[in-house]
Amino acid sequence: MSKKRSNLSGLVYSTDPNFKLPDENTDDITTLPPAQQNLQIRLDAKQRAGKIVTLIQGFEGKDTDLQELSRKLKSFCGTGGSVKENEIIIQGDNRDKILSWLHKQGFSKAKKI
Repeated sequence: MSKKRSNLSGLVYSTDPNFKLPDENTDDITTLPPAQQNLQIRLDAKQRAGKIVTLIQGFEGKDTDLQELSRKLKSFCGTGGSVKENEIIIQGDNRDKILSWLHKQGFSKAKKI
């Protein structure tokens, strides 16, 4: 099967004459400018086998922009991480470092929790 196939949750055939496939247009979401982003930076160790990670929450915008911000933060901190459920996860305690970098990039509403 092709990996590019859309997720139809197992739909094979429909007898409903009014059935329409769900629209996959998510282009209507716009990314807020950095000064309007309400980012929250916090430390977390729950369900991570005792490992500490820094979570960045509250990003509003496209997934591609979130991935790009995550890539820049990981590169700046020199650590690994990922994006899950609209949260950026950075390995280790990098709250102060991330907060100062975000303020320099124009994310003035970013704050530590």
